[in-house]
Amino acid sequence: MAWSASERYEVRPAPGGLFLVQELLNTSPGGRPRMPDLLDTLASAQPWLDGVMDAWAKASGRGRERERVALIDGDLDELKRLRTRLRQALSAAGPEAAAGAGDALLAAEAVTLRLAADATVSVEPRGDGARRVTSAVLAECLVAQTRGVWPRLKICRYDRCAVAFYDHSRNSSAVWHDARVCGNTVNLRASRERRRARPQG
Repeated sequence: MAWSASERYEVRPAPGGLFLVQELLNTSPGGRPRMPDLLDTLASAQPWLDGVMDAWAKASGRGRERERVALIDGDLDELKRLRTRLRQALSAAGPEAAAGAGDALLAAEAVTLRLAADATVSVEPRGDGARRVTSAVLAECLVAQTRGVWPRLKICRYDRCAVAFYDHSRNSSAVWHDARVCGNTVNLRASRERRRARPQG
């Protein structure tokens, strides 16, 4: 999966269609050595989107057809704004902060609700370019919230990392995308600061 943004940071994909949201978040630059921003140019954004839309069609489990969403230059800024708003909402410290982070209206086309023969309802995106991607991403956010798994999509608390990961732990208590790397780094830094703050002599 050379197209995968999350694979660059060695994180497991979120289940079902929620991985589409995780993928968008992980197009951000981060890690060591620093990974590039996949939304900086069409040359990197389009292959990423082609791959992720194909995988999303398979992961949905509803027989969704594969589709290609063509991007233009102006779409990149729209996708970055969506990524920023999602990151702000997921990184919010509490209910009030989370509510404030989600106040901005994102440009998305309406979605189509489709009733299948087995009486299940699916949410299908509409529009072109960035608006179609936004529609799909927000639809998956809604599905994750109705299934109760939305709180498990998190942003690593190590500020130099900030990778989006799905918390697979039993009690949903993980705060680092990799406790051995990010957790140890933050804890070691905090320990050094505490030692420096102690009175000498």
